[in-house]
Amino acid sequence: MQIVVGIVCMVAAANIQYAWTLFVPEIQATHGWTRASIQTAFTVFVVVQTWLTPIEGYFIDRYGPRAIVAFGGVMTGLSWIIDSYAGSLGMLYVGSAIGGIGVGCVYATCVNSALKWFPDKRGLAVGLTAGGYGAGSAVTILPIANMIHSSGYQATFFWFGLLQGTIILIAAFFLRAPQKDQVKASTKVLQSRRDYTLKEALQTPVFWVMMLMFICTVSGGLMAVAQLGVIAHDLGVKEAPISLFGITMAALPFALMLDRVMNGISRPLFGFVSDHIGREATMFIAFTFEGLGILMLSRFGHDPIMFLILSGLVFLAWGEVYSLFSATSADTFGTKHAAKIYGVLYCAKGVAALLVPLGNLLMEATGTWATVLYICATMDLIAAFCAIAVLRPMLRKHHARNAELAAQQGAGGLAVQPGH
Repeated sequence: MQIVVGIVCMVAAANIQYAWTLFVPEIQATHGWTRASIQTAFTVFVVVQTWLTPIEGYFIDRYGPRAIVAFGGVMTGLSWIIDSYAGSLGMLYVGSAIGGIGVGCVYATCVNSALKWFPDKRGLAVGLTAGGYGAGSAVTILPIANMIHSSGYQATFFWFGLLQGTIILIAAFFLRAPQKDQVKASTKVLQSRRDYTLKEALQTPVFWVMMLMFICTVSGGLMAVAQLGVIAHDLGVKEAPISLFGITMAALPFALMLDRVMNGISRPLFGFVSDHIGREATMFIAFTFEGLGILMLSRFGHDPIMFLILSGLVFLAWGEVYSLFSATSADTFGTKHAAKIYGVLYCAKGVAALLVPLGNLLMEATGTWATVLYICATMDLIAAFCAIAVLRPMLRKHHARNAELAAQQGAGGLAVQPGH
């Protein structure tokens, strides 16, 4: 029940991020604002959503999931209602900031709930929950696109904002935290029995390695989320008809639907895999696929079919970052302060969001998306290398130290992974 309620909340909150690209051309056509200035609203949303997560983590630990998600639902709905009336960039940015607060509360609470309820299947549980956020907009992409076309983007903002906020508010009342006797630890993945405080976690080198890897991997996918409509337009494939599996649709909305599905599948799929082969090996596989997918998108994206397939591959290999890093954080530092610790780690997404407007500027300076995509792909491949060559040995030393301390104190401090 907790997983299902968490997924419902995530689905309702997803459109603020994943449907944004549909509104950008309409906002620009209506007000004449520059594309970069409009995309700054997306950056404001992501920065607020991510950088306030440590504070939200504090309130989650203190007041529980129900109150925080209910508050997040109100703010999430209010955000798009404000956007519907925004007649200036300043008002658009205010709406984005409020949306960042709302979605941050919903996202952080639901992920934290999955981490605490299922330590023995942490990757899968977080993957399913985060998958609701990644794939949630798949079912609403076409209704939103159709309503924008028929009623205008302002009415779409208003009514979908009201609907999404109400759903989250109702679902919040079913959330609760687990009791200690309701959960059991994993026997396949190394997990610390020691609960680190936020201060202690920040003093470990492994935390900052994960932060750097998170920034590298989230940047490429976040660029694609915000800019996919713009990239499709600039590559000349936005309106190109595609027929696949008996469905004919313009390339951009087809790609957006497929990408949301792949993004949603990615999180539980790679989370499940990581529960069995380890987080670091799964990171290496996924990050390598993402880097190669972005490289091929820059090379073959002018073809509508290849644009569809490769954008789907990029999202399949990107979405898992939100299940892998959150699960690894809880494995490494325990769950008592998981909301605050992962909240700081999640700020990597806010850092990456600062690169979104820079992508527009770099494209305008060079006249092509190739340079931007090459940079993103390189960052992914660096993170893939670090997962095996840097993070894996650091985590083994980290858990070995914890085991030694636990042995000295006469307490069992580690679930031993077979073969280690």
